[in-house]
Amino acid sequence: MTGEKIVSVIVPVYNESKYINGLIGSLLKQDFPRENSEWLFIDGNSSDGTKEILGTYEKEYPELIRVFDNPRRIAPCAMNIGIENSCGRYIVRLDAHSEYAENYISLCVDYLEKNPEISNVGGVAETKAKGFTGGAIAKMLSSKFGVGNSAFRTNAKSGFVDTVPFGAFRREIFERLGGFDERLARDEDNEINYRIRKNGGKVYLADDIRLTYYCRDTVRGIASMAVKNGTWNVIAMKLCPGSMGIRHFVPLCFVLSLAALSVAGIFFRPLWFVLAAEAALYILCDFFFSAKSAKSVREFFALIFLFPVFHISYGIGSLGGIFRLFSKKFRKPRKEKTVNGKGN
Repeated sequence: MTGEKIVSVIVPVYNESKYINGLIGSLLKQDFPRENSEWLFIDGNSSDGTKEILGTYEKEYPELIRVFDNPRRIAPCAMNIGIENSCGRYIVRLDAHSEYAENYISLCVDYLEKNPEISNVGGVAETKAKGFTGGAIAKMLSSKFGVGNSAFRTNAKSGFVDTVPFGAFRREIFERLGGFDERLARDEDNEINYRIRKNGGKVYLADDIRLTYYCRDTVRGIASMAVKNGTWNVIAMKLCPGSMGIRHFVPLCFVLSLAALSVAGIFFRPLWFVLAAEAALYILCDFFFSAKSAKSVREFFALIFLFPVFHISYGIGSLGGIFRLFSKKFRKPRKEKTVNGKGN
């Protein structure tokens, strides 16, 4: 096994100077042999010094680290560039906003080697952030009221699931099914995992594989993320039917119901009572889950504010996504993308 590249770690990056040292620091602590690894960083024209930082590490570890350009910036393109330029038996996708337990890679490899039915394996993410607001946002994103039944965010137990964060894949998956869908600026992980399951593969969540994910730490940042996620959930549903779950559209239904009941109540006033009942139920849930998650009175009031900001922003984003579907861009047929000679 000496010198053979067993694992190709692929990391899409764009303006990650705030997190890149922590990520690479956690990689340098991995217990998986470096001589059997390669780390590929795919940079989307960063302007904050990220690429310069990566260049320093590349010079220090020339046999381990390689840096590539991603002119289109989006993650699916980065992953396809990484896969095409890699040679590992397993493809381990990592996120630059995260740090990984010392046995993260070795456990991923162990699960894949011992369980041939598993096509993709991932772990449980502990969400963290810096500062008071960031800490409250992290708690919101770890709450079932905040993100529904997103297993990897809410400390679920091991088992087969629809999707996992980032993931460790067998190379032959991409040779057989093709690469990531480059039409998607987001939700590419849901799409590739859906394609795996559709073609007889299985996705496994292992609760002993651990990572720390650093979320947005401002209200503006998390609202912007919610809008973008909501938008692309709708687009992904249209372009890749079956790839998105019902939970992804609950915020859209919530926003639409508030708007529809408000307008309809003008013509049929009893509907305003339905609107009031829905609002009261939401507020009750908001108070309950905020109290359950908060460690202080200040944090309690922060969460009361953050839950509706996140949900409404998400719903508005999905509504915007519906309108975007009418553009010519999203009526085009999917282009075939080849990875190592295979199309998708």
